[in-house]
Amino acid sequence: MDFLQWVAVSSFFLILASSSPEQLWMDTSLENSFAHHRHKREWQWNSIFVQEEQTPPFPHKIGKLKSTRFNKNAMFIIQGEGANTIFKVDAQGDLFVNQPLDREEKEIYKLQAEIRENLTGVVLEEADHFYIKVLDINDNAPKFEQSQYKGSVKEGSPEGTSVLTVKALDPDDATTENGKVVYELIEGTDAFYIDRTTGTIKTKVSSLDREKKSSYKLTVRAKDMPNFSTGGSTTTTVAITLEDENDNKATFKYPQYEFEIKENEPARFTVGKMQIEDKDEPQNKNPVFNIEDSECRKIFDIKTDLQKDGAIFLLQPLDYENKQRYTFEVAVSEETVPSAQVRSHKNDKARVTVNVLDVDEPPVFTNETYRFHVKENVPVNTIIGRVSAWDPDKANKTIRYEINKGFPVRINEETGELLTAKELDRELNALHQLIVTAVEYYPEGLKSHVTVTLNVLDVNDNPPELDMPHNPIVCENDGPGMLIQRIRATDKDEQTPDAKISFSLAEPSANFSLTDNHDGTANITVKQGGFTDKETEKYVLSVVVRDNGIPPQSSTTTLTITVCKCDVNRENHHCRSHYKGAGVSVPAIIVILLCIITIIVIVLLFVLRKRYRKDALVNLSKGSGEIHEQLVSYDEEGGGEMDTNGYDVSVLNSARHNNVRPEPSLYAKVQKPTGKADMAIMIEVKKDEADHDKDGIPYDTLHIYGYEGPESLAGSLSSLETSSSDSNLDYDFLNDWGPRFKTLAELYGVDGSEDDFEC
Repeated sequence: MDFLQWVAVSSFFLILASSSPEQLWMDTSLENSFAHHRHKREWQWNSIFVQEEQTPPFPHKIGKLKSTRFNKNAMFIIQGEGANTIFKVDAQGDLFVNQPLDREEKEIYKLQAEIRENLTGVVLEEADHFYIKVLDINDNAPKFEQSQYKGSVKEGSPEGTSVLTVKALDPDDATTENGKVVYELIEGTDAFYIDRTTGTIKTKVSSLDREKKSSYKLTVRAKDMPNFSTGGSTTTTVAITLEDENDNKATFKYPQYEFEIKENEPARFTVGKMQIEDKDEPQNKNPVFNIEDSECRKIFDIKTDLQKDGAIFLLQPLDYENKQRYTFEVAVSEETVPSAQVRSHKNDKARVTVNVLDVDEPPVFTNETYRFHVKENVPVNTIIGRVSAWDPDKANKTIRYEINKGFPVRINEETGELLTAKELDRELNALHQLIVTAVEYYPEGLKSHVTVTLNVLDVNDNPPELDMPHNPIVCENDGPGMLIQRIRATDKDEQTPDAKISFSLAEPSANFSLTDNHDGTANITVKQGGFTDKETEKYVLSVVVRDNGIPPQSSTTTLTITVCKCDVNRENHHCRSHYKGAGVSVPAIIVILLCIITIIVIVLLFVLRKRYRKDALVNLSKGSGEIHEQLVSYDEEGGGEMDTNGYDVSVLNSARHNNVRPEPSLYAKVQKPTGKADMAIMIEVKKDEADHDKDGIPYDTLHIYGYEGPESLAGSLSSLETSSSDSNLDYDFLNDWGPRFKTLAELYGVDGSEDDFEC
């Protein structure tokens, strides 16, 4: 049977089949339509069907309209869907289609027909509805909803487990073979199969293993006209991924692991990692590690890290001096899917060796922190306490102790004893925090530090004092019992719950009384009134404040009570005092007196010194021709000081060597003394004064002179020549040395004459 024959047969059966509901519905509609009119309907309908996708040429006749009212002068008129465009009718009632129809676009067309007089247009037969049904042909292939499908299923799933469902749609008539779709699996049939009618893909075996093959690619075909070899079809691809299951046990990658760690590493330090092998995905790896040695479990622990390996870390620091190597076994286990599906593995245990490396460790203090207590005001060098450190290494090096500066405490560098460097005052600082350093006593020795807290304990070394200022006043009209002032006292010492401050008067007062409130305050009240007639402007009260410490301390404060005129409320007052005296404390008065005495002593010393110098000059001034010179001391800082008590050397005679002729001097010539007698007298006088002067420095001793400025114009002093056998020396060349040696020239009586002077 070829395709055209099949279409003809199909159309015949379709007409019969479709006549049942559709044509019957059309006939019924017409009968109902005629029943609503008075006259009998004369329309005679044929079943009207048209096949889709007809080929040109057009038009194609598809049916005929008939009526008993039709005559040669009548004509048919159609109206409705596609009337006179898609469909047309001729004068004899033949119905034509003008173009190809597509059932998938529109399956049924609803129209109406009537008969009219050709010339007059009078309606001969009233309009009634009729339907044209488009018959389907297999002109569309099935089409999948997705171009590609993706699904997943757990590995090891039972046979028949649904993975996903594919779906293809055929726009042809689903009531016919043209629109029925069936599915078949072209590729991937070894592990999956597909339901022919529903398109559901299911597992074919229960041995799917992700570790062997993690994904599958299937090809599915959808075909219409399932009972015929012909028909339209289409294909799609399906990607199926196997989901991992924990069906593999974790095992160690190596049977032995060896690690090294320094002894000074802290707790929680990672010693090393034990790599495992597990073919499952990371999310399905759940290894559990266990250290089998109970003693090593106290020192090491093992946990699963992010990579699902075993990470060994410290629970406590190691000590090379105690133990250099640790050896233990670690086991790994894992909860997996039922054991029937789990393959057996080896290497579920591994041996671990940890080697401890020696490092030079700093000194270790016996305590993490130290706290000592010491009373204030204890003598210097009082022992406060002792810190101690030791070298944990085998070398056991000597330890020295240091302390940071700026604290009133020092430390014995060998013993670690802490001692007071000065008296402590709790009121200035009650708490000291020191940093003590322990240093290994060798070059580049390691250090460690510790905090020492020093609490200074209080002793009762401060008397309580009144809180100042207190400026009490008493009104002229105040009567007995009037409170004029409440005073308060504080104590710098530590106040314990038992500490008490008491108040009293040093001397009884006839006008005022002092009442202790036993709370650190006291009230000054009027004992007897009547201040108006009294001429006294001020009253003085000496208040004694005591504590109950051991030993008890007290202080006395003088309060001045001023008499004033007050209003009724004791607010606005006018005091009798016409001036306000400036208060000067006793220490200030003592300082002023000491300054005055010091000034007087300085003035007296200055006058006496002047007078002594004047007398010395008078004794030296004998003869009008005498020359009095002054010695300049150049070693005085800040400039030389003129010595007005210098020698009168005018009587010294200079000697000139016969073979030395000085060059002419550039400076003024010095006058010679008048004779040998005057010089001898002067020497005797000065010798006598020097012998009896206990405070004077002997001039015949060696004097050290400081720096005297830049280089002198004179040459070296080595040019001076003396002769023990010849006393006729010439010292005139001293004039050539400049002003700095003027005094020396004068001592030797040098002048500008060429005549020799013999002494």
